[in-house]
Parts: sequence; C-alpha cells; structure tokens
Amino acid sequence: MGTEKDARAVGAAGASSSDKPRGEKPGFNRRFPRFALDVRVQVKMFQDGEFRTCWGRSVELGQDGIGATLTGTLKAGEIVTLEIPLPLAPYPMKVRAIVRYCQGLRYGFEFLTMDGEQRDTIERVCQYLATQA
Repeated sequence: MGTEKDARAVGAAGASSSDKPRGEKPGFNRRFPRFALDVRVQVKMFQDGEFRTCWGRSVELGQDGIGATLTGTLKAGEIVTLEIPLPLAPYPMKVRAIVRYCQGLRYGFEFLTMDGEQRDTIERVCQYLATQA
C-alpha cells in the first residue's frame, strides 16, 4: 500500500523522485506533484545594476513552482518575476519566484507571493493538466 509521500514522489507527469534534476538534494520530496506543461515563459530579473529579461519554455508546473529551460543565466537563490501564459487563464500570470536549482539551462522556481486568485488559477490549471496526462 502506497503512502501520501509515495504519491507525491510520483507526479502525474510520471517522474519519480529519482528522475529529478541533479541540482536537487538527494531525498528531496515535493509538496505537490508536477504536471507537464509546455508554454513560453518570460523571466524578469535585476542583475548587475539593471533590469534584464530572458525567455524560455516551461517543462512542468506544480501548485508551488515551475520548471523551465531558459536562454538567460540565473543563480540559485535569485528572485525573479515570471510571466506565464496558463491554459484556462485569460491573460498571463505574473508571479514572484525564487530560483531553487539550476542544471545547465534548466531551472526550478518556487512561487513566492501569490494572491488567492493566483493560487486558485494554479490549482485549477494543475487539475486540468492532471486529466491531460
């Protein structure tokens, strides 16, 4: 019989905890499952005294974060603003996030400040993506 921890380790995208990027800590368990999502994302950051923007593609989405492949260079711990066009949403969602890991061009972001409407939208999108797997 599986546990809730086991269910979190294997998300709807089919990734097990052993499939996580090498930049994540061994034994790392997600709070929420991740779901495959391929959309163009914009990342805005403040680096070297100026605002910069880079673009990329999302890989996966969860209620607490997103994974993406980017054209720019970020460091773990850096705070950014993400602009993400989501299915079921009338306009792109803008949210602050922290870079949790980077492996080559692939980055993992944890959402920081979301209002209730944004949380509801992310939850609804994740439920929708779960049915698409």
